[in-house]
Amino acid sequence: MLTYNIKSKDLVRKWFLIDANGKVLGRLASRIASIIRGKEKATYAPGLNNGDNIVVINAGKIKVTGNKMKDMIYRSHSNFPGGLKETKMDVMMKIHPDHALKHAVLGMLPHNPLGRKMMKNVRIYAGDKHDMSVKDIVELKV
Repeated sequence: MLTYNIKSKDLVRKWFLIDANGKVLGRLASRIASIIRGKEKATYAPGLNNGDNIVVINAGKIKVTGNKMKDMIYRSHSNFPGGLKETKMDVMMKIHPDHALKHAVLGMLPHNPLGRKMMKNVRIYAGDKHDMSVKDIVELKV
């Protein structure tokens, strides 16, 4: 018996809409990462981008547990000496409300070109409006 591997031309991608209003950051991010990796499909292959597309709205209204809003720090470096920038989560949510969810999902994907390609299947919007004109989008309860 041979193992079935799906071809790129045979992929069928669905569109899902997720409302992040009041959802916990980590639980929502893990569910999104699982869907865009394709782990919920029978045709899952670890080295293939066969997941679905996701549109997330209300990303600015996510919740975090504990003291993460005050204690969590996002770090970035410019690769120059003294180029470390640190931003607390509460400040980041005011500047870029969608960054926390994007950063959490990206951390749950493979850290290679495949993970970066999978991240293109996610559109995150801070408000309740999105500009995707997909006719077959399904609202997903998370």
